Amino acid sequence: MLAALGTMWSCAPETPVNPAENTDEPDPDGPRIVLASPGPMIPPVPAILLTIEGAEDEPDEISVLWTFVVSGDPPQIGVSAASEHRARGLLELHTEFVLNLPTATMVEAFDIADMNSSRTADKFELTGFTRGRALAVDAPTIEESPIHCECRIIASLDVPPDRKLFIAEIVATTVSEGAVDSEGRLNVSRVPFFGMTAGSGEHYTMGERIGNIGMTVGRTDIKY
Repeated sequence: MLAALGTMWSCAPETPVNPAENTDEPDPDGPRIVLASPGPMIPPVPAILLTIEGAEDEPDEISVLWTFVVSGDPPQIGVSAASEHRARGLLELHTEFVLNLPTATMVEAFDIADMNSSRTADKFELTGFTRGRALAVDAPTIEESPIHCECRIIASLDVPPDRKLFIAEIVATTVSEGAVDSEGRLNVSRVPFFGMTAGSGEHYTMGERIGNIGMTVGRTDIKY
């Protein structure tokens, strides 16, 4: 163990490393390979906590579902739920829910919510999240989340073999003070949110800003 630590924390490698021999970075000119199993390797994807009312005499649900933007104007999103997800039946029952944006300090609780079922325990108690109430829809919120998108389902689609897509309009968006500027634009540097990397199953915060929507035509006003 000590030897391993010594190697890991040493200030310099014992032998010089030729950058040309460094294989950590992919070679854009190298041969393309076919993976043994195809997958939706399109990182990053949103890391979102969906909250919805429970069924009668059952706890409210916190779910981690595949989430995507359908339209910026009108504001619409989509979520995908499998047959084993408790949230699927609740989405069909209630048709209203909230998307809560987690931050980096919430990543462990995020994973607890993802890896446990509210069929056996109240996820608000498991995660320690503070339960709040939405303003425009009948659904709980996670108060630690700096951004809440309050949603109402407008359409759904069954997708074989066992998925169902729910398309919803965002009827209200509420944010913590400082999360947006005076024009309602997200202050990315002040909200340490993270995404999931489909293809490695890891979480990463946002890195360096490299551009914006419309930068090639001189536009800086596009938010969605």
